[in-house]
Amino acid sequence: MDLTGRLALTRTTVRRRLLRHRRLLAALLVAGAAVTGVRALAPPAPPSTPVLVAARDLPAGQVLGRGDLTTTHLARQDRPAGAVEPAGAPLGHALAAPLRRGEPLTDVRLVGPGLAAGQPADTVAAPVRLADAGQAALLAAGDVVDLLATDPRGGGPSTVLARAAVVLAVPARSDSDDGALPGRLVVLALRSGDVYHVTAASVAGYVTYTWSRG
Repeated sequence: MDLTGRLALTRTTVRRRLLRHRRLLAALLVAGAAVTGVRALAPPAPPSTPVLVAARDLPAGQVLGRGDLTTTHLARQDRPAGAVEPAGAPLGHALAAPLRRGEPLTDVRLVGPGLAAGQPADTVAAPVRLADAGQAALLAAGDVVDLLATDPRGGGPSTVLARAAVVLAVPARSDSDDGALPGRLVVLALRSGDVYHVTAASVAGYVTYTWSRG
């Protein structure tokens, strides 16, 4: 068979196969057109914004280093209030509360002024040194306590320094905390009028607490 005959035979064979499978081919073409139409009509992805999230589970008191945080993108409506910008990564700052892997980092999770967010307008976040480090270790963020100034020698009655102070953070102890003053630092939400008396007593006296009844 010459070349012309072979070409004619090939065309005939292809035509027969196409006719035999024409329904399947038509269905595939219709499905492809439908997928293309759906993609064309689908709304664009919502605008996203970069946020810092925990690269692994982090405990309260963790001093943040480069390997503790990573950047991800969230839809703007899903960005939590107070989220920390990647450009302002708070390396060297301590966490006030645990952070789960993938959880966005916000200002209220850092030991600092942002801890007072959500507290009444007349309160401030203040570090207070409790005289008994073991007693301070019993506290957790969210506890409400009354602060007392006492004489460890039993020379006088206890004095109430502040009532219903909210524990904002109990930072982990570190070598830098072993200074001239005993005890342990905690961060409390104090009424602005109580700050002076509490901080003065924590330096000059023996500050302890009882859990508040509200």
